[in-house]
Amino acid sequence: MLTIDRAIVDAIVAHARRDHPDEACGVVAGPIGSDVPTRHIPMDNAARSMTFYEFDSMEHLRVWREMDDLDEEPVVIYHSHTATEAYPSRTDISFAGEPNAHYLLVSTREPDSEEIRSFRIVDGVVTEEEVNIVDATVKA
Repeated sequence: MLTIDRAIVDAIVAHARRDHPDEACGVVAGPIGSDVPTRHIPMDNAARSMTFYEFDSMEHLRVWREMDDLDEEPVVIYHSHTATEAYPSRTDISFAGEPNAHYLLVSTREPDSEEIRSFRIVDGVVTEEEVNIVDATVKA
């Protein structure tokens, strides 16, 4: 299960809507080994495509080095689908290179609703997981 703060989800959805009709992409970093996404890092889709995303190679290197310097790892890797459901494509599956990451997809095909789904992708096997959106500003 992916547990993620509503403010981060809202920022991801806003990024996806802003970049529509191109796919948006980015990372949510968190402390190494914690599985807790804490820092949203929107990235540029170097492919500038409605059907494909690709991290810019220099930005990718910079972000991963920054996470390393901060003892963080990519807890969530996200992107949007602009005309299809929020489910990994064959290309998404083939490029999934972080076995410990949650792969969050947002569909922006409907302008008035959100479709948010999360998956684990390991060795080409896709497993959907529950998304638990929490409001971290409210103490229980």
